[in-house]
Amino acid sequence: MKHIIPAMLLMLVTASCNKMLDETVVTNATDNFYNTKAGFQTAVNGAYVSMRNFYSTERGITLTETGTDIITNGSDGDFKFTSQYTSQLDSRYSHVREVWNSFYQTLNTANVAITRADKITDLDSATKVKGVAEAKFCRAQYHFLLMEMFGPIPLSLKENTEIVREAHRDSTSAIYNAIIQDLLDAERDLPATQSEWGRATKPAAEHLLARVYLTRASSPDAQGTDYANAAKYADMVIKNYGFKLLDDPGLIWAQGKENNSETIWAAQFTTDPLYNNGDNNACRFFLMQYDVLPGMKRDLPNGTPWKRFRPTKFLLDTLYQDRVHDTRYEKFFTTVWYTNAPTATLKLGDTAVFLPGYDVSAAEIASKKYMLVPPRLYTEKLYPSLNKFADALRPDNQASGVRPFISFRLAETYLIQAEAMLMQGDPQAAADLVNVVRLRAARIGATDAETAANRNAMRVTAAQMSIDFLLDERGRELVGEQMRWFDLVRTHKLLDRVRLHNAEARANIQPKHVLRPIPQDQIDRTVNEFKQNPGY
Repeated sequence: MKHIIPAMLLMLVTASCNKMLDETVVTNATDNFYNTKAGFQTAVNGAYVSMRNFYSTERGITLTETGTDIITNGSDGDFKFTSQYTSQLDSRYSHVREVWNSFYQTLNTANVAITRADKITDLDSATKVKGVAEAKFCRAQYHFLLMEMFGPIPLSLKENTEIVREAHRDSTSAIYNAIIQDLLDAERDLPATQSEWGRATKPAAEHLLARVYLTRASSPDAQGTDYANAAKYADMVIKNYGFKLLDDPGLIWAQGKENNSETIWAAQFTTDPLYNNGDNNACRFFLMQYDVLPGMKRDLPNGTPWKRFRPTKFLLDTLYQDRVHDTRYEKFFTTVWYTNAPTATLKLGDTAVFLPGYDVSAAEIASKKYMLVPPRLYTEKLYPSLNKFADALRPDNQASGVRPFISFRLAETYLIQAEAMLMQGDPQAAADLVNVVRLRAARIGATDAETAANRNAMRVTAAQMSIDFLLDERGRELVGEQMRWFDLVRTHKLLDRVRLHNAEARANIQPKHVLRPIPQDQIDRTVNEFKQNPGY
């Protein structure tokens, strides 16, 4: 593909952090450098680079969460048209161009490691096998994400050593086969754990295999064993490595504790501003505009309120309807802001803003010295704010985020297996798996009897199992984690559920929107015909 740069021009500017994926800055490297052991390891490390261009970034979140049944647009940002599916969502859209170009450039980096490994004379076998397996894990993930967004794409399985001006869209069948083969190779050769957190592992490859098989199972390329394989690999992750759901869902994303017993794999960022990705801003995007309200000013603990992404009424009122027994709404959303800019009526630390989540009378609102905001008063600037990605360790409020982004976690593994079991005709097994996730979110009562009653209320039955129920459960558990658009497309529910549950998008969404537009510069710069996705 013409935009993929030659290997000799690779500049692997990546993160370095203690006990995390240690990636080294290499500049002015000649092509021959990548024929050495040091060059091989640099290429392996560089294969992870585009994870930071996708996860925890505006482009990645916009393309995966907004315009769904659970997330719509806030008042800010230049890309409301993505959420609303207007005519501006076209081939000139910068986010699709940036993801496409970044992924293909980094695919070539992965291919450098894979292609040259056998030719490097000073490379020991263990380093080679593990490094190639890591590069294949990354290559598979980029191909999978690209195919989920764009459909048929050009497979990139060999290193480009010169500019390529011709490109062809491979069949999704061939792409699935390449992804699965890469992941099977990675699963075979990767260790169960790595000393540097953020490197690919055997369970990470198995989790991604489960996702891929589950996705192919509902596609025109489905194979008869896909659901069984999705269930098998999810089950292996659940049972074989000692992963465990945290007792408190509110601690999954606790800053500084992302490497917990529930985390399978995370995209890495760093506190070093020289190496951090300036686009790591998930911490900003889900916040309402608290800093203009009485008693409030912008500060680091409360975050930078860029108000890009807002929960839909469906998410708040339906999926999180049960707030008596289920703690996830209160754990995942901030609904109270405390005074940090005292006024005549508000002291430091007083409640300044409270969103109770239920209706209150005008008289009750008027009776409070603080701002009381029931759901009927929510706006594009004023709404409960997802707090999973809150980042208080940034050096200042202008700085980008520094925390890892948990990309694969065990709760999703259970839900993958549940969906695979349901689709194989075993709703009881599906319910049992869903209950593991739901019961850990049950409220702990003042007594054992209260706790037992809450757990019983959270328990679901085989009769309740359906694709829509599982999508609801994924929404409650995984909101914001860059999966929702993929989930709705995979289950063929995007159009139906957006039309039902997203007021801003329902009028514009069309069948073409199950794919993203191919970037126009890819089409223009390819010497052969490179077809656009239908409708764009």
